[in-house]
Amino acid sequence: MRWLRCNLHHLSLAWLIATGMAIALFGWPALALLVPAIALIWLVADGIARPASSVFYPTIAHGPRGSRRVALTFDDGPDPDVTPQVLDALAAAGAHATFFVIGRKLAAQPDIGRRIVAEGHALDNHSWRHSRLQNFYRPRRHREEIDRCHEAIAALGRGDRPILYRPPVGLKCGELARAAWQRDVTMVAWSLHSHDTRLPDPEAIAARVLARVRGGDIVLLHDGHDLPGERRAHCVEAVRLILEGLREKGLECVTVPELLASGHLIDRLEPVL
Repeated sequence: MRWLRCNLHHLSLAWLIATGMAIALFGWPALALLVPAIALIWLVADGIARPASSVFYPTIAHGPRGSRRVALTFDDGPDPDVTPQVLDALAAAGAHATFFVIGRKLAAQPDIGRRIVAEGHALDNHSWRHSRLQNFYRPRRHREEIDRCHEAIAALGRGDRPILYRPPVGLKCGELARAAWQRDVTMVAWSLHSHDTRLPDPEAIAARVLARVRGGDIVLLHDGHDLPGERRAHCVEAVRLILEGLREKGLECVTVPELLASGHLIDRLEPVL
């Protein structure tokens, strides 16, 4: 089963080539082969492009839906200006969150990482470099990305926990799946995107989240930016508004590990492999 998942993109290409050859050799009767070929290509495209897809690797996108808990998650930090303000907002609201950090940024800002840990938030893996071309890497480079970020996290005393991994841009492929199985990671996506990467208005970001949020959601936000010199300053006010709205809705903000543990979702991953 693992072999099939890891090689599904290769199999779809081989099937498409074989279908083309069959049509050229045998004419219209071979057109019937196009139906499974198209279905296979669609499946692969879904596995690559949809962050919550489990085609290549079992992926968690939300917690138990009967819960009154949600998990706010922050990608691409830590940022020396934005992340401390986000932490201030979380502390003022008595909320906990999960920070999927870029390893090289964590290594450059270890004090912020220590504060994240000390204040009871989860610190998890978002690769070492966050290359936008990472989905084209071979398995060895994917392992390096996971390992180097994990080492930066472990240096802050959080290396004993299972690796929760969110791939850059949420993209997955067979090569990443091989590396993830070798490292026994838990893949975490999201069920609600704040669209804070394209909405510059904090009120619009908060309104989008609060209009859609429900129990068990994993919400994607960004306290950092993968490009040097760029900032997501609007994140701070958006977080304040979101926290206020969640409190009014009676929803508790917890870390991803706490959300998943409440539904035993990590334990349920293994049977689907």
